[in-house]
Amino acid sequence: MIDGLDQWRTLPIKQQPAWSDPAALEAASAELATLPPLVFAGEVDTLRRRLALAAEGRAFLLQGGDCAETFAGATADQIRDRVKTILQMAVVLTYGASMPVIKMGRMAGQFAKPRSSDTETRGDVTLPAYRGDIVNGYDFTPESRQADPARLVKGYHTSASTINLIRAFTQGGFADLRQVHSWNKGFAANPANAQYEHLAREIDKAIRFMEAAGADFDELKRVEFYTSHEGLLMDYERPLTRIDSRTGDPYVLSSHFVWIGERTRDLDGAHVDFLSRVRNPIGVKLGPSTSPDDMLRLIDKLDPEREPGRLTFITRMGAGTIRDALPPLLEAIKGADATPLWVSDPMHGNGMTTPTGYKTRRFEEIMDEVKGFFEAHRAAGTHPGGIHIELTGDDVTECLGGSEHIDEATLATRYESLCDPRLNHMQSLELAFLVAEELAAD
Repeated sequence: MIDGLDQWRTLPIKQQPAWSDPAALEAASAELATLPPLVFAGEVDTLRRRLALAAEGRAFLLQGGDCAETFAGATADQIRDRVKTILQMAVVLTYGASMPVIKMGRMAGQFAKPRSSDTETRGDVTLPAYRGDIVNGYDFTPESRQADPARLVKGYHTSASTINLIRAFTQGGFADLRQVHSWNKGFAANPANAQYEHLAREIDKAIRFMEAAGADFDELKRVEFYTSHEGLLMDYERPLTRIDSRTGDPYVLSSHFVWIGERTRDLDGAHVDFLSRVRNPIGVKLGPSTSPDDMLRLIDKLDPEREPGRLTFITRMGAGTIRDALPPLLEAIKGADATPLWVSDPMHGNGMTTPTGYKTRRFEEIMDEVKGFFEAHRAAGTHPGGIHIELTGDDVTECLGGSEHIDEATLATRYESLCDPRLNHMQSLELAFLVAEELAAD
């Protein structure tokens, strides 16, 4: 099995850094291979069972977090606020869906980013592209942009401290349902969000009923919270792949859930081959050019046993395209013997650049893609199983629109992302209330 895990080394591979020092890379990989796993195989198995319920329409996945985490951004306050935002969204979605919500962060490992070009040019200077803090630095200097294998080990330690804090927050009372709901009441009381006050009052009434009926709120003080990231850097994922002592099966233990990006989902490529051999639940991003044949071949490669919860398709079609591109895939899946989990990523298909040079997204287009996702599933009789959002708990100004009416002039006030624009705290909660309405209508 170990030999099979290295089959990827013989295959075409995309989106890997040009490491400058092979000896340093070998030393970093060897060190990673000796370090403890970041998550446990038993937790991964539990997540797979939870995702199987979502694929059947009996749960809903909320996956959110930074476009690309940074080492500097792994502070207690920023981690807390990101977790808090996801917990707040989850309470609203749980009520709207009347079913469990699986809470998953794009956190504790989302340090690497695929790029459309290997280089970046400013003026007459061309340097390697920034591929995320786990590879190189953002500063536009030759020293900063050199791919440094020592960053792989720093990525591991930063992920470990992030996971440690997430566990403390989600198991130590911070996630108490009553406290999380009180945060949402404050959001809904804001005049800009008055349309959500009715739903917030309904949730409040339900919680008071549960208290009066003697619900065990000790159980509701803790939540399951899973980590995820794009499985992009093979020099990081392979050393953190371990053989489970219980079963003898291989697990990538850098994260509970890993996904394959639109740029690296080649059927004959290294990423698909490697992740086909591990026991984690796997996601695959599907863009608007995905054909039913592509999808069915991915299922055969990644989920040959047709195991519930194994495979998640994350659609990133674009608001103007999803109503045409998604229905043929849903029709094809109905004729297959597979039940993947379907999740909407309404962020990546809706990018634009303003005349002043800011990469941004319009909140209205993000919501329109979510609505198109639900419409397509209603028409096909399949289950809309989750949303995958780039968000932050901070009050940044990176996406246009929303109840705060962020416009192009406002973008410059707090644009902090080093890669793609994220929904801020307010926009994330607004999205949750709108998605809750879609779920309640199902």
